[in-house]
Amino acid sequence: MKSKLIIIIAVVALIAGGCEDFLDRPSRTTMNDQNYWTSENNLRLFSHGFYLNYFVGYSNTWGVDYTPLRGYYLSDDFTSTGKQWGFETQPPSSRSSTSETPAWLSTYCGPTWNFAYVRKSNLFLERIDAMKGGILSDEAYNHWSAVARFFRGYEYSRLVSVFGDIPYYDRVILDTETDLLYKDRDDRTMVMDKVYDDFVYTLANMRLSDGNAQYLNRYIAAGFISRLMLFEGTWQKYHLNNTEKAVKYLQLAVDAADIVMESGKFSFTSDFRSLFGSMDLAGNKEVIMYRHYDAALGVTHHIASYANTTESQPNSANLGLAKSFICADGQVYQSSTLPDADKLDFASMIATRDPRFEATFWDTPMKEAATLLLSDKFIDRIGPTYYGSSYPPQYGSNTNTNDAPVMRLGEVVLNWIEAKAELATMGGPAVSQADIDASINAIRDRPLDAVATDKGIQKTAHMSLASLPDDPARDADVSALIWEIRRERRMEFVYEHSRLLDIKRWKKLNYLDVTTNPDLHLGLWIDFPVEYPEWLIAAKVGKLKVQNAVGTVITYDGTNAAEMVGYYIPENISARDAFTDRVYLAPVGIAQINQYAEKGYTLTQTPGWQ
Repeated sequence: MKSKLIIIIAVVALIAGGCEDFLDRPSRTTMNDQNYWTSENNLRLFSHGFYLNYFVGYSNTWGVDYTPLRGYYLSDDFTSTGKQWGFETQPPSSRSSTSETPAWLSTYCGPTWNFAYVRKSNLFLERIDAMKGGILSDEAYNHWSAVARFFRGYEYSRLVSVFGDIPYYDRVILDTETDLLYKDRDDRTMVMDKVYDDFVYTLANMRLSDGNAQYLNRYIAAGFISRLMLFEGTWQKYHLNNTEKAVKYLQLAVDAADIVMESGKFSFTSDFRSLFGSMDLAGNKEVIMYRHYDAALGVTHHIASYANTTESQPNSANLGLAKSFICADGQVYQSSTLPDADKLDFASMIATRDPRFEATFWDTPMKEAATLLLSDKFIDRIGPTYYGSSYPPQYGSNTNTNDAPVMRLGEVVLNWIEAKAELATMGGPAVSQADIDASINAIRDRPLDAVATDKGIQKTAHMSLASLPDDPARDADVSALIWEIRRERRMEFVYEHSRLLDIKRWKKLNYLDVTTNPDLHLGLWIDFPVEYPEWLIAAKVGKLKVQNAVGTVITYDGTNAAEMVGYYIPENISARDAFTDRVYLAPVGIAQINQYAEKGYTLTQTPGWQ
């Protein structure tokens, strides 16, 4: 895929053209594509022009849009020093782009007000239609139509997740079709019904294989469809109270996941850490799609460097996230029988928690992390050992070459079990122990690598429907089963794509409110004289703070070193701005609303942002 990148860029420039209109609607540029749509291979090359927008992996060089660790960090999982980064407080002056370069609104984990890829997918479909019967066989036509419809559905899913109601187009709109170019938003559910149709077609017609695991096929598409339909199904349930649509979309999430799970092609045969730090993911049975990096081709990234224990992590894990990790006996820490399970210090957490805690975090305090809890998840076990010396290119700067898992079985089975559990609350069949065994318990049965084994890490006990944990932190409006499924997602996807999107669709952004969730402003328990004496210095007087067992804040004054034992408080910590439910969706730009008006049309502002 990477060796063809220059060709892809050229094709995109030739076919898509530029766009001057603020609406990011169809290009005014005349197309010179009469000689391009002549072979199936050219369709394949054109489809690769979508990949960097939807299959980002670890991105390129210093890119952070849609990347783990560096892109996804606004949630209740992470804390920074100073004033906490939060949601926007007023509509932007402008929110528009014509670029096909992946760009996102990090606060909403989705794209800007940009319809370039809607047009691109519709154009793709129209060109495929013109090739039917002559250039393309029926099978090829069905496959490539499925590819184009998948990308269109993907783009609309992301736009809807950010803006709610949006204009829907199922064909290329001409520059002269003013009423369509400037039409107001269509209803969200109408749009997602169209997306549903695209995804059903995709699952029925896309090829099971079109190359190796770097190239789109039905299993890859099914994984993403399970993600996108789970999002919309739960949004319909928790935000719109639309049971009919919730059931419709959630059932498709289940059906899509079934395609992957019943194929027999994928299994949990890799340890957790190897999913993210391996130099080559080819053949990894858990990885459904991956992105390969190759320094010789100039395709590199920087995500491993930010996990090498030397680079700063200004947004790092807080006490709330740490507390959510299940203990190795399958119980919450308050009721676990494991020795020291109730202690929330580094050593006890590593020793007693689900193995993903050890595989995600460094096991001693690190000044490079805002909360001193640093993640080394996205690098192999060797990279951090270079701490204090020069790093080889694969571990430092923007020359990293470990492969990125783009879609993996762990996500598919968690999408599947959550969708089934939600359907059960709306009249569907009850979740069985066999369902739990095929999903959560299969994940917990992952092998451990040698490093974890040498530390004495144990696999987490299986979840049993007959004895679910009794978590005192569970929300009153959430069943014990759904709560535990959500916990499993939280442990599995730390610093990946999931947490903010999850709490948005569950209507739980209140988790970000530090006034009701004070653990957001704390790190783990640290005995500074024993674990981190190098910070008991003059430079930390008045800055170093801990909260002791009775909730008292102790500030280091140069003479009270023995008292500096407690939950670490990041320096100069202050709360995010207050927010309301309007931040579940993003506002459009004032300039875009005004420009609609200048043309004699209305673009409705997102509810709550008027």
